[in-house]
Amino acid sequence: MGFETAVRRLGRTRWFARVGRAASGLDRRLQQRTRGRWSVLGRPTLPQLILTTTGRVSGEPRAATLLYVRDGERFVVLGSNWGQEHHPAWSGNLLAEPQATVTLAGTTTPVVATIASDEDRARLMPALLEVWPGYAAYAERSGRELRMFVLSPAG
Repeated sequence: MGFETAVRRLGRTRWFARVGRAASGLDRRLQQRTRGRWSVLGRPTLPQLILTTTGRVSGEPRAATLLYVRDGERFVVLGSNWGQEHHPAWSGNLLAEPQATVTLAGTTTPVVATIASDEDRARLMPALLEVWPGYAAYAERSGRELRMFVLSPAG
């Protein structure tokens, strides 16, 4: 079994989610400093981007490293919050202010976020589950529908 396959399998477990939550800030900083070339797990093998939103309370920039899939020119992300009962803060920020930026391999792109339509959700969920099968366990464990956002380049 390869490293990527092992990580995807472990990603479904509660203990891995706890470790992932704890390491996410360090991972984001490392990826920002290396322009996406390094992650806490080594060279990123999974598709990752840095989403920067505007804090709905603070008004300050808030960055989160997320897995994503492409849908043409659009990016698609899922608010799993590692299977916790509440939605991630970045998803609430996007609901309050849909203007954000995506940084991928050191290139920053302004985007506008929308909640995926039912049709897009049905079409795109299999691709997200292929990238990270743990999303299914996170949805079940959290007892909520995970918010799916489509991030379209602004302009």
